[in-house]
Amino acid sequence: MGDATSTNTSAQSNGKDNGKLSDLHQPTTFITGHNSSGQAIVQSHNPFQWRPYDDNNLAFAVPYTTSRCPPDLNNDADLKLHQSLISTPDKLGLVNPKGTVLRCVDFAPGYACGMHRTQSLDYGIVMEGEVDMVLDSGERYSLKRGDVAIQRATQHQWVNKSDTKWARMMFVLQDCEPLVVGGKKMGEDLGTNSGLPPSNN
Repeated sequence: MGDATSTNTSAQSNGKDNGKLSDLHQPTTFITGHNSSGQAIVQSHNPFQWRPYDDNNLAFAVPYTTSRCPPDLNNDADLKLHQSLISTPDKLGLVNPKGTVLRCVDFAPGYACGMHRTQSLDYGIVMEGEVDMVLDSGERYSLKRGDVAIQRATQHQWVNKSDTKWARMMFVLQDCEPLVVGGKKMGEDLGTNSGLPPSNN
């Protein structure tokens, strides 16, 4: 979520923390499924894989994606699509067309990402720290841990309010129908130097 240039550093490059830049907790993804008797099991559990951006002031992790709605869980079809997509991270924009993206974002102390907009309906939850949500109208709101922003294809910016502590947000981005306001199509706008490919939705 931001006007950020990728450092093209592999998430594996930071050893046991899988590319994590911040001093925050290293989360784990637990993916469930069923055994042959139809009982629930954990099929896999792995730490987040991080990718740094903007001179290590920003880091993304993508624990899961879906590529159709509703997703097909039969024969692990959804898992196979996710693995295929995530194996080529340079092809994934902020939004996955016709699907969803679960993305965790760590913001360095004092960091402000660029103003941007996605063609998507997003749920943004503050997990750690305090983050300002700035809108292109000039409105500005302070979000604390547990607060939720419902971004409806709006132009916005995130600012970590602390000069000393990292902040973290979790986002669920869902592809949406093209939005038209006042006769103008409100398409994706990644800013001038996002470092990310277009979502092409």
